[in-house]
Amino acid sequence: MATVFDYVDDGDDSIKALSLILAAWDQGEETGVAPELMAYAALFTALSDLVAMFGEDAVAELAHGLERRVRIGEFTMAHTCQ
Repeated sequence: MATVFDYVDDGDDSIKALSLILAAWDQGEETGVAPELMAYAALFTALSDLVAMFGEDAVAELAHGLERRVRIGEFTMAHTCQ
């Protein structure tokens, strides 16, 4: 079955980065690391790197904007019926 990655330019660095993260995630799951621990580690790493590059104020503003995006379902992969 084809995925979205089959239709995207291989030269896109964003797709390369996502592919690397997904591969690491799979490896973590295969070794028994709980998905929520992988998620916390990924968030910590991402936020730490962003703070080092852009500073606390810029990252705090980014994080503040995430609340609305989470609440409207932008990051929900499978919607459930309630």
